[in-house]
Formats: sequence, C-alpha cells, structure tokens
Amino acid sequence: MAKSTFAYCIYIQVTPERLWRALTEPELTRRYWFGMHIETTWQVGAPWRLVFPDGRLADSGQVLTVDAPYRLTLRWHNEWKPEMREEGDSVCHLVLEEEEGVVKLLVSHEMDREASAFIEAVAWGWPRILSNLKSLLETGEPIFPQAQ
Repeated sequence: MAKSTFAYCIYIQVTPERLWRALTEPELTRRYWFGMHIETTWQVGAPWRLVFPDGRLADSGQVLTVDAPYRLTLRWHNEWKPEMREEGDSVCHLVLEEEEGVVKLLVSHEMDREASAFIEAVAWGWPRILSNLKSLLETGEPIFPQAQ
C-alpha cells in the first residue's frame, strides 16, 4: 500500500529535557502551538487529545511509545475536518538527538494512504509550529505573534 509521509528536522539550542517539557506540558504547548494544548498522561497506551483554545477537539489518538526525553510516537487522528477525519489514523514520530551542544528534533508523520489531505495539512502546519517552538525556547517568544 502506498503511503503519504512528511518529515522535518530542526535544530534547537536547548537541552533534551527542556525540549521534552515544551513538547509535553500544556502550559508550554499553548505558547507555541497557537493556543492549543495536549491532554494526556503520556503513558504508553493512553489516549491523547489536542484541544483548541475554545475547547473544541482538533486531534486525538493514542500514545504508542515514550522514551523521555528522546522519543515519542503517537497514533494521530484528525477530528475537526470531516474530509481528513475520514482518512483514518496516521502515526507521528518525534525524535530528539543531542548533537554538538544543540538538540536535533526530527518530526515525521505517515499515513497508509496515497495523497493524504491530512499529511498535506501537517506539511503546512509542522514547520510553523516547530519554528514557533524553536523561537520560544531560544528567545522567549514565538515568531508568529498570534501563537500565544
């Protein structure tokens, strides 16, 4: 079966532990993810939810792997756009690697579906989210002011 995939790499001047906290703690997530936050226990098998600032559900899924502060894998399902919701589940991998005093964050998203509208959407969204994350951690402010 054909797959749709997206991969992105960004280097952030931060420790793996601080980056992990930014990826997993709702009060930090809101600051770079356009006001959204993730609700979960971060235990393998636990459900997770990405929630809009107004309380609507954006995405949901299941925590597949956790190796703090280096690896996180999520089953991911879009909830707010019918055409993407119908595509089914995708899998998102976040891998943190220490390299020369910085952390390389690798984000990949894949779906067992050719020409996925959802993967096309994350290919637009992840670079903005991760640029905000990098800027927040390195300067204290996201680069897209509407993110907070």
